[in-house]
Amino acid sequence: MTSAGKKRFTLAELAEHVGAQVQGDGQTSIRGVGTLAGANAHQVSFLTNIKYKPQLASTRAGAVILHEKASGACPVPALIHENPHAAFARIAQLFDTTPQVASGIATDAVIAPSATLGANVALGHNVVIEDNVVLGDNVVVGANTVVGKGAQIGQDTTIYPNVTLYHGVKIGKRVTIHSQTVIGASGFGYANDKGTWIPIPQTGSVEIGDDSQIGASSSIDRGAMEDTIIGKNVIIDNQVQVGHNCIIDDHSCICGATGIAGSVNIGKYVIIGGGVGINGHISICDNVQVTGYTMIVQDITEPGLYSSGQPAMKNLDWRKNTVRLNQIGSLVERVKALEKANRD
Repeated sequence: MTSAGKKRFTLAELAEHVGAQVQGDGQTSIRGVGTLAGANAHQVSFLTNIKYKPQLASTRAGAVILHEKASGACPVPALIHENPHAAFARIAQLFDTTPQVASGIATDAVIAPSATLGANVALGHNVVIEDNVVLGDNVVVGANTVVGKGAQIGQDTTIYPNVTLYHGVKIGKRVTIHSQTVIGASGFGYANDKGTWIPIPQTGSVEIGDDSQIGASSSIDRGAMEDTIIGKNVIIDNQVQVGHNCIIDDHSCICGATGIAGSVNIGKYVIIGGGVGINGHISICDNVQVTGYTMIVQDITEPGLYSSGQPAMKNLDWRKNTVRLNQIGSLVERVKALEKANRD
């Protein structure tokens, strides 16, 4: 396979990289990625959504990644793959232009003498590494990030600037944590004594499994007594709140602005849409999908698609429906009265 640093590949090389079949000229030179509508002759695009199929006929892309079912309509060379979106993701990684988060160890990084650093660790400006922290090989920590006492970070993990990792948290291998995220802050645990809130010490921690991704400005609270656990290959979007003692199992996806209260147990391969609210102390089984802005207030025990809330509509229609909704109680009573009269 040609070196990724070259940033130029033949279509045949890309096919080998993702396990695709070439349709057309395998020597087509590809230097980047683009959309069907905007790609040029040296870029590769992809087609998965039928909504964009009309753009395929007029695309100027050098090649398109698509499923065999759509290959007959492709006017340019193609990569035939059973999962075009996944193939595109792997190819896009080859052309990633994101700059390095940090290189080497900045002179103003603060490293406790008791900390253990693996090989090739990079620490940006003003990074603070506290007592007894363990950083694996090739860990990269961006500027102004604080890694609290006793925290552990697995090899090949990247932490962007301005992240706070509280004491004792455990981060797996190949994890990415984006800016402004806080891992291991105290969970929202209080007792009330005659109107006065008494904080309950949160003595658990947070564990994040290998190959997980945590978006920007998200919060994952530490457990009250046992740990909050994020499984392997879990993806969490920006501005997500995960309460104390939650468990999110492997390969699940939590989209932006979702709020998860404490002690929620989410299974494997669960997809939670944006803006979802999840009540505390409930369980969601494996293979569940929840659409955006749904409110979950009880256990979900069967796989499938779940929704609540109301889609956008014209304001006049919404106002009429709101009035009708408020009339449901009286309408039910009228129906009961009519049914009783008919029986009599």
